[in-house]
Amino acid sequence: MNVLVTGGAGFIGSHLSERLIAEKNNVWCLDNFNDYYDPAIKWRNIEQLQKSENFQLIKGDILDEILLDKIFNEIQFDVIVHLAARAGVRPSVQQPQLYQEVNIRGTINLLEQAKAHNITKFVVASSSSVYGNNKKVPFAETDFVDNPISPYAATKKACELICYTYHSLYNISMSCLRFFTVYGPRQRPDMAIHKFTKWIDNGEPIHVYGDGTAKRDFTFISDIIDGIMKTIERCNGYNVYNLGESKVIELMDLVKVIEKNVGKKAQIVKHPPQPGDVKITFADITKAKKELDYNPSVTVEEGVKEFVKWYREVNPA
Repeated sequence: MNVLVTGGAGFIGSHLSERLIAEKNNVWCLDNFNDYYDPAIKWRNIEQLQKSENFQLIKGDILDEILLDKIFNEIQFDVIVHLAARAGVRPSVQQPQLYQEVNIRGTINLLEQAKAHNITKFVVASSSSVYGNNKKVPFAETDFVDNPISPYAATKKACELICYTYHSLYNISMSCLRFFTVYGPRQRPDMAIHKFTKWIDNGEPIHVYGDGTAKRDFTFISDIIDGIMKTIERCNGYNVYNLGESKVIELMDLVKVIEKNVGKKAQIVKHPPQPGDVKITFADITKAKKELDYNPSVTVEEGVKEFVKWYREVNPA
């Protein structure tokens, strides 16, 4: 199977590429190595992948229509897994035009290529942020999601809608995956578990926004990759799936789990809540279990232990 993975050098993309290659697929990784965080991290993510003859790196941007034309004219893909995006809720509040351009126009560029080249499977990363401050928990795919509270969330909802449009017009099978706070080895440095681990390990204060009672549904990377692989296999029609652990932990309890694994106490500095942050994320995964045979198995305690082990390996004392 020939698979295009956009954002393939990122946290989720590099893990997915490894799994695809391990299962004898050919992977083309399209990534622009932007400076949202240190590009050297992405290069390290794909260091081993580049040794495989089944892995091809294309350094480029999903906004570059000339490049996309060249790629799609040269290679016939069986499936597109579209993970590339401007990520992060808080930065989107400061740069809404950038998020609109990359996340929405970039997705449309890829959908146009899928249409032109008769690619019938398109899997796209959405986000639990589309639920906003949903009062009903856990969040189900049938819930009302027209009240996003950040530009990032709004762009992800927009991508789901435009994917439905292309499915309806051109009969492309679409699966939109609402990821719930993915973590694990190689997690982006701007994410909470990574930041908290670094701050606690370095003896620096950790910055908590709000009263510390915000709850999150953290999903370990291996469970997410299982979910994506099953989605690729069963991508048929138009579907939206929650991929989460379907358990929640309060922020301050998460800090305690990290403290235990790092072996140091946290110095906590509290700040007012930040715009765009939601109070809770909690996935109802009934649909994904039934239709994808998705079955997450890694607890937060196990996952944080694995993350801290990886963190120590790449940041030796």
